[in-house]
Amino acid sequence: MLYALVVTLHIIVSIFLILVVLLQTGKGGDLASAFGGGGTQTVFGPRGTSNVLTKATTTAAVLFMLTSLGLVFLTQSGSRSVIDEVSVPAPVQSAPAPPAEAAPETSPVTPDDGPPAGSEQPPGE
Repeated sequence: MLYALVVTLHIIVSIFLILVVLLQTGKGGDLASAFGGGGTQTVFGPRGTSNVLTKATTTAAVLFMLTSLGLVFLTQSGSRSVIDEVSVPAPVQSAPAPPAEAAPETSPVTPDDGPPAGSEQPPGE
């Protein structure tokens, strides 16, 4: 329950942080020029929008870091590592191999013996 709440908060804060950073302008421009009018300067003042967006960015960045650390601590409370959960089978010890017995002597096949029993030669050979 707590984990789902922190993940939801983390997603909301990250989307808000992205939007606030994208709304900010460079040092040389102001927000009014980006939208083609001077209406925002009358509401916030010439530097008022920068201060509000800067404070919102700082707040969102701090919340993002806190939720990130919270997620790390919540996920580490269970197990320490995935490798700890893997069970390794015990090695199988095989019985020692019996000593090799001497192979019975076989007589080599000579050309005089002919084809092996049960095989037929094709006609014409």
